Amino acid sequence: MTAPKKVVLAYSGGLDTSIILKWLQTEYGCEVVTFTADLGQGEELEPARRKAEQMGATAIYIEDLREEFVRDFVFPMFRANAVYEGLYLLGTSIARPLISKRLVEIAEAEGADAVAHGATGKGNDQVRFELAAYALNPDIKVIAPWREWDLTSRTKLLDFAEKNQIPIAKDKRGEAPFSVDANLLHTSSEGKVLEDPAQEAPDYVYQRTVNPEDAPDTPQFVEIGFERGDAVSIDGTAMSPAALLGRLNELGGAHGIGRLDLVEGRFVGMKSRGIYETPGGTILLEAHRGIEQITLDRGQAHLKDELMPRYAELIYNGFWFSPEREMLQAAIDHSQQHVTGTVRLKLFKGQASTVGRWSDHSLYSEAHVTFEDDAGAYDQKDAAGFIQLNALRLKLLAARKRRLGR
Repeated sequence: MTAPKKVVLAYSGGLDTSIILKWLQTEYGCEVVTFTADLGQGEELEPARRKAEQMGATAIYIEDLREEFVRDFVFPMFRANAVYEGLYLLGTSIARPLISKRLVEIAEAEGADAVAHGATGKGNDQVRFELAAYALNPDIKVIAPWREWDLTSRTKLLDFAEKNQIPIAKDKRGEAPFSVDANLLHTSSEGKVLEDPAQEAPDYVYQRTVNPEDAPDTPQFVEIGFERGDAVSIDGTAMSPAALLGRLNELGGAHGIGRLDLVEGRFVGMKSRGIYETPGGTILLEAHRGIEQITLDRGQAHLKDELMPRYAELIYNGFWFSPEREMLQAAIDHSQQHVTGTVRLKLFKGQASTVGRWSDHSLYSEAHVTFEDDAGAYDQKDAAGFIQLNALRLKLLAARKRRLGR
């Protein structure tokens, strides 16, 4: 690859991306523009700006993308009830296309000829960052230092940092107990003390949720309002997407909701163990399914459930900007036209449970399902013909078995 003249780096301000910043400058002799996204990770971002300035970044971008993140990425995903391998709410996966989108846009604005990221060569994130970048700009160059440099150990990284006068946090002098990725949707913890899947994760790994055993002994009830598949209010108060998810995080965290210990199949082929906390997302998923129960036709709901694993896998594997994801999204969004109403949930000891749901768009008819007099709304005699028609092929199969003796 021709040496780039200017690179836009996805920059957290941590040790690894600070080393990458200096490595790009020394390895390629290029200008480096840093981009730091506030996706609700809960960290002060000004230190990242100061560190980038100290290290000679040509330009520094720090952007609050929380509303865009939830509105344009998290909410569309939740319309699909997307979970990967039946459990994972895709908190890391869904953040990567937005970061890549801004990297490419900043590169164009700055006249940069490359972008760079700090994902390792073993993980999914390298795939997600790069597939998104190429989908948005087929000519962009992507630099992945972890696949190029010889800094293959924590000791070598620290030596490089000291040699280049890169500040090292005291707790990074030894082996970090685990690595963390966080945004408004979730936290993800992996590595070190978590690498043996036979061992229970220590409680200090969890950052957003209390231990369910220590959660309040009294349940809390919350009502979430929906319009066309998206949550718009909590207990009758309208809220922006990011504010709403943040409030659900507070409620879920206080009741120990949203913990997950998962061994997942990475796209690159290996299995990995992660500890995830998605308190607000877990409540939101339960609520969305609750409102769909009364507003979606059975055919719509069942088809959505068939499409969902494919949709979730596309996001996990980094294909957010693919035509197939967009096709599925169009079908999912069409199904949400009448997903409007309110869901009441009980939060208690690690669980979010739907206890009520109502909507002007409801398909539920008490007149048809009542065990009392239905006043002619449903003629039970009709069921006999319905059963006979559905039984016809089964009868023919059974008759053949009897005739042939098998």
